[in-house]
Amino acid sequence: MPGMRRPLYRDDAVVLRVQKLGESDRIITLLTRRHGRVRAVARGVRRTMSRFGARLEPFGHVDLQLAGDPRTPGLHTVSQVEGIDLYGGSFLADYPRYTSASAIAETAERLTPVEQEPSLRLFLLTLGALRALSLGEHAPTLVLDAYLLRAMGIAGWAPALRECAVCGTPGRHGAFSVPAGGSVCPDCRPPGAAHPAPDTVELMAALAGGDWTVADSSATGVRRECSGLVAAHLQWHLERALRSLPLVDRA
Repeated sequence: MPGMRRPLYRDDAVVLRVQKLGESDRIITLLTRRHGRVRAVARGVRRTMSRFGARLEPFGHVDLQLAGDPRTPGLHTVSQVEGIDLYGGSFLADYPRYTSASAIAETAERLTPVEQEPSLRLFLLTLGALRALSLGEHAPTLVLDAYLLRAMGIAGWAPALRECAVCGTPGRHGAFSVPAGGSVCPDCRPPGAAHPAPDTVELMAALAGGDWTVADSSATGVRRECSGLVAAHLQWHLERALRSLPLVDRA
């Protein structure tokens, strides 16, 4: 009813995307800890004197208060925001890290198609990936591919790497088929299956399992082949391409 105050709720979130709205506002897409993906209007944040415009930039971890029913999808309103870790500031001028972060944010948004549906594991994974990019301890493409593999695991799309995706025969198999679900044995290998280098599948397994010793020591060519397979597997399941992936610096 007119005049009724909207309920307030608080959560912490990763800023995935910002869009202009009118002359001074923005729509902020957030992945929150307890309420899943939320879209909210931030009033006046594009004005020079905005109290919290700089805190609502992509890739930041923020604590915020929102006006709106946390059980109902739709545009809510940001009423308060405090920065926890504004990761984007550490790599906005670093093209490889920025483009990897963009692909991570787009993937997180695509894997949460239903607003207000909690996804704590994906939230924690996304937050950890952005933190890793800000620290710069691993190559950005390795952080991105590790994120994509683990995010697919959360979604139930993890590629088979230690067994045949079709019959389940354990072992390291020489062929990889995206439509079949990953590595495939000679008996199950479909036409058109790829034949990646053994080190490529080992890198994929290391990234999925968090073995950074193996991942960091991998060769450039192996990383590129790994990235190609990971991207193909993800986009097969999403049923359309990610806009940000072609922009990622694979050098």
